Amino acid sequence: MTRLERIRGCLLGGAVGDALGAPVEFLEWSDIEAKFGARGIVDFAPAYGVTGAITDDTQMMLFTAEGLLRAYVRGSLGHSCHVPSVIHHALLRWLMTQDYPLAMPISDDGWLIAEAALWSRRAPGATCLSALKASTQLGVPAKNDSKGCGAVMRVAPCAFFGNAFEFAADSGRLTHGHPTGHLAAGLFADILQRMADHHGSLEHALTESLAKHGQKPGMGETLRLLERVLFFYYEGYRPTPQRIADFGGGWVAEEALAIGLWCALSAESFEQGVITAVNHSGDSDSTGLIAGHLLGIQYGPAAIPARWYERLEMRDVIDRVAKDIERVPREFCGCGGEFDQQIEREYPGC
Repeated sequence: MTRLERIRGCLLGGAVGDALGAPVEFLEWSDIEAKFGARGIVDFAPAYGVTGAITDDTQMMLFTAEGLLRAYVRGSLGHSCHVPSVIHHALLRWLMTQDYPLAMPISDDGWLIAEAALWSRRAPGATCLSALKASTQLGVPAKNDSKGCGAVMRVAPCAFFGNAFEFAADSGRLTHGHPTGHLAAGLFADILQRMADHHGSLEHALTESLAKHGQKPGMGETLRLLERVLFFYYEGYRPTPQRIADFGGGWVAEEALAIGLWCALSAESFEQGVITAVNHSGDSDSTGLIAGHLLGIQYGPAAIPARWYERLEMRDVIDRVAKDIERVPREFCGCGGEFDQQIEREYPGC
C-alpha cells in the first residue's frame, strides 16, 4: 500500500468503527443482543437521526488533524510553533461547533469549521468539554485528574507527523491530566506510526512501542493491561462480549486502548475486528474507532465493506483531511506559489 492508502484507511476505518458503535454506545451487551441478535450490531443503525453517524470521537479527530496541518504550515512559514498549542486552538474551534462558551477568543478561519455537519452535538465527553471550556491560554495542560478515553480517541492523525508519541501525549494533556489518560494516547499514536512507517504487523508495532515507552513513569496501568492483551492473544483467547467485560467498559484510556487492540490483533478481517470491538457493554464507539484505526492502517480503505463505506457520514470530509495529511507535508514549501496560497487559506498558519 502507498502512504496515502494507509492514511485513508486509518482515518476512514476509525470513523467507520465509530459509526458502527454509535447506536449501542450506552447499551449493555444483553440489550444489544436482544435488539440486534446473537452477533450484536453488524450494520449501521440510526444514531442522532442519521444512519452511519459519526460521534464526537471522529469530530475531535478531524480537528486534531487540522491542528497538526496548521502547525506544519506555520512552521514551514518560519513562525515559532508549539504544536500542542496549535492543536489546542483547533480543539477550541471544535468546542465552538458544539455551541459552548469559550473563555478566550478563537479564530473561525480555515475550511473545516465551515462544514455544517460538524455543528452537531454527538454526546461529547464531560472531561473534554470542561477542560476546553476552562481554557484561558493555549498549550496549558488541564487541571484535572481524568484518565477518560477522550484523549486516546482523537490522536490517530499524530501518527503521520514527527514524533507521534510526544504530539499525542502532549495534546492529550490539554484535556486529561491523569498520566494514564494522556500517555495511553501517546502509545496509541506511536503504535500507528510504527505500522505506517515500517509496514509491520500490529503485534510487532505493539511490542516495539511497549519496549520503548512501557517503562515511562505513569505508564504502569496501560502497560499491565496491554501485557494482558498480548498474553490472551498468544494463548489464543479471542475477544467475546463477556471476556471484553473483564477489561472494563472502555470508558477510561487504558481499557479502551486494550479492548481496541485485542479486537484488532485477533481479527481475520477489518469487518470482523470492528464488529467484535463494538459489541460489548461499554464505550462501543470509542473501542470501535480504535480498532478501526488499527485495522484501517493495516489493510487500507479497500478492506472497508462497501455497505459501511458508502453510508459513512462525512466520508468526503474525512477523505479530504486524509489526503491533505499526505500531500501538505510533501508539497507545501512556504514559497508563495499557487498551491502554497491555497493551503494557507485552508490551514492558516498565523
